[in-house]
Amino acid sequence: MFDWLQRFSSWLVYSCFGVEQNTHFAKALDFFIYDSIKILLLLVVVVFIMGFINSYFPVDRVRNFLSRKKLYGFQYLFASLFGVVTPFCSCSSVPLFIGFVKGGIPLGVTFSFLVTSPLVNEVAIGLFIGMFGIRTTLLYVISGVFLGTFSGMILQRLRLEKYLTPWVKNILEHSEREQSEFSATRQKFSHRLMIISKEALGILKGVTPYVLFGIAIGGAIHGYLPEDFFVKYMTGNQWLAVPLATLAAVPFYMNASGVLPVVQVLVSKGIPLGVAIAFMMGVVGLSLPEAMLLKKVMSLKLIAVFFSVVVLCIIISGYWLLAVTP
Repeated sequence: MFDWLQRFSSWLVYSCFGVEQNTHFAKALDFFIYDSIKILLLLVVVVFIMGFINSYFPVDRVRNFLSRKKLYGFQYLFASLFGVVTPFCSCSSVPLFIGFVKGGIPLGVTFSFLVTSPLVNEVAIGLFIGMFGIRTTLLYVISGVFLGTFSGMILQRLRLEKYLTPWVKNILEHSEREQSEFSATRQKFSHRLMIISKEALGILKGVTPYVLFGIAIGGAIHGYLPEDFFVKYMTGNQWLAVPLATLAAVPFYMNASGVLPVVQVLVSKGIPLGVAIAFMMGVVGLSLPEAMLLKKVMSLKLIAVFFSVVVLCIIISGYWLLAVTP
């Protein structure tokens, strides 16, 4: 989906800037340019899409339907399955998270998407089948969807909306005023586009510093931290290794397809598959750059609660995979 952007980023780093290939700095810079442009583009696209949805459709009714109707948890499952078909890393999922919140989707349902989207996607599934077989892949997909579904359910019950930042609350209030304005008057498409563009520019301006700072951290980690840095934490007692591997994974920042070769190396070194997959889920589902991006939309308390719930679910998932895989 973003191969063209990766080629452009590599061209800038190696051809225009003349950076020597295969150095730590080159890898970090290439990563920074690629991910920064990708996430900002996604943010613009998502804000525009949600702006038009908010303009033409009664989003408040969707919100009320999801909040009040007895869907017996299926709304979290649907959001988690939607995350499976969106090939984004944890930081790339944040723009969609902002769009969902802006569109009035309940916070817990939005969290279900945010958890699953980086963990499971069609590219990672294809690679997983080639490396570990269909049975292990199926267990991994079930585990990822479970994580998203139940994390969302838990977080929704905690009623954490009050811990969204004032910036997000202002966006929500502005979105509701916009919808009332659009509903009250039948405005031309050009006028709607002007209003939506102005709002998109404001959101982009507000979140860009957090994107650049977060991706800079991710680039440094990606370029300078050895892949086997945390291997020592995954040996020994495998039941203790699951939580250690999950927590040790947080400083890393990679997407699912990028970390799979690392998982394969870990398994080849004798680390149990359940421990290795717990490490993988920690890498792609939680990261310091993601926390920096989320700081714009969540208070520190909400980020801590979100990370804690996801870590707990990953550990449970790791133990389950440890029990059912060789």
